[in-house]
Amino acid sequence: MATKIRLQRHGKKGKPFFHIVAADTRSKRDGKYIERLGSYNPNTNPATIDIDFDRCLNWLKTGAERTDTANAILKYKGVVYKYHLDRGVVKGAMTQDQADAKFDKWMADKDAKLEGQVGNIAKALDADAKARFRAETDVKEARAKVLLAKSSELAAAAAAEVAAANAPEETATEEAPAVEAKAEEAPAAEVAAEEAAPVEEVKEEAPAVEAKAEEAPAAEEKKEEAAK
Repeated sequence: MATKIRLQRHGKKGKPFFHIVAADTRSKRDGKYIERLGSYNPNTNPATIDIDFDRCLNWLKTGAERTDTANAILKYKGVVYKYHLDRGVVKGAMTQDQADAKFDKWMADKDAKLEGQVGNIAKALDADAKARFRAETDVKEARAKVLLAKSSELAAAAAAEVAAANAPEETATEEAPAVEAKAEEAPAAEVAAEEAAPVEEVKEEAPAVEAKAEEAPAAEEKKEEAAK
């Protein structure tokens, strides 16, 4: 039975998650499998790979085929390199100790390189986060300036409206006492006219009294003449 190491897709749309399995070449991609060897999560940075190293190496030694993606993952984790070293030991090209030493050195170099990559990724993410924060801060400050300018314009317009609304009321208030003063002057003029009128009547009646006074002696003289 031909076997193949391949990936089975899981997860949800847009966020896939894969199982690394050893399955019959005739089975469907997401169908039955013989053994699950690990998992691969491409959603993290760097990608998260978790495999059973010894079982993967055993399947390679038994002649299992590999898909391109599965082969790249096994190379990345050192399974393929270990497989070639073990074949060299079997052929007599090197001893087991030499093969183990080479593999340990390769793993140390890979870990150091991986740590550097992780550090660079962390720095890049931190720089990106700071840049986005600065951009958001600049946008917020620009919006605050625009809102402040608009509020200042609205306040100025409101003040102008209030001043325009209060101006006619002050004019009317100032004119009202003048009208009241005129109203008060009118009755005073009428009173003065009324007081002046009797004086004229007295003046007009005075000659009549004087005439009566003159007529009285004349009447007495006539009486005296008649008595004689």
